Amino acid sequence: MSAAPDMSARTWAELALLALIWGGSFLAIRTALDEIPFVTSVAFRVGLAAAVLWGWCALRGLRPPRDPRLWGALLGMGMLNNVLPFSLMAWGQLSIETGLTAILNAGTAVFGVLAAALLLPDERLTPRRALGVALGFLGVATAIGLGNLATLDLRSLAQLAVVAGTVSYALAGVWGRVTLRGLDPRLSAAGMLTGSSLVMIPAALWIDGPVWPTEATTWVGILYYAVIATAVAYLLYFRLLATAGAGNLMLCTLLVAPVSILLGAWIRDEVLGPGTYAGFALLAVGLAVIDGRLFRVLRRAPN
Repeated sequence: MSAAPDMSARTWAELALLALIWGGSFLAIRTALDEIPFVTSVAFRVGLAAAVLWGWCALRGLRPPRDPRLWGALLGMGMLNNVLPFSLMAWGQLSIETGLTAILNAGTAVFGVLAAALLLPDERLTPRRALGVALGFLGVATAIGLGNLATLDLRSLAQLAVVAGTVSYALAGVWGRVTLRGLDPRLSAAGMLTGSSLVMIPAALWIDGPVWPTEATTWVGILYYAVIATAVAYLLYFRLLATAGAGNLMLCTLLVAPVSILLGAWIRDEVLGPGTYAGFALLAVGLAVIDGRLFRVLRRAPN
């Protein structure tokens, strides 16, 4: 992994904004789930986000791709990056806290490094990265509580569902690098969400039937997680990827969880156990090791 570029004050502000946006998404999703089924919640998310992003692409003069093979790749990306993780995590949030969901979601970066090393020829699992991955796995296991998995109750299954969602995110990163190379990121996001909508909207109608929310808080949650935390966040994410680099974006992964924990405690009176915080601490250390910046700073420090 190359050294992360230095960031301006504006880039730091945008990074913090993205963390706030994504940190609030877990609470928004849980709020919507108080009224609507999880499949319908995902259908609203991908459908509205796709419409917003295609509107943005039209304003920027970006035309949809015409290659059928590319649309097949976008459909695959939508399955791995939206349909599976959004559905698994929304179902998981029915049984676990929003803060815990965000902590487990931070494991995406760990699984991403491992998936890239296993599936991409130009990625290597160096000793430092291997140590970071091991610490990250230990952190996820600690946050879940290995003893809790012995019973495999609904809460344990919900946590495993969220972890499975992070694995799907990691595989999506590999899929995107292999199949969508060279496509404008805004078109990638819009096309991916279109593919997701083609799956989730029929699935929601088939499984849940037509569902139309009646509570104002539900609509606030839907509009937030679909428009702000998905469509707008994708645009901000790709901007930061260009200006800050993937290494600095890993910091955003760590910032999201504390935001979600605080919002869950404030709005929904959620309380997390000490094991959950210990797991997050281990995960944070693992991500820091993978990033490598701390090691470079220590090497440059005077004796």
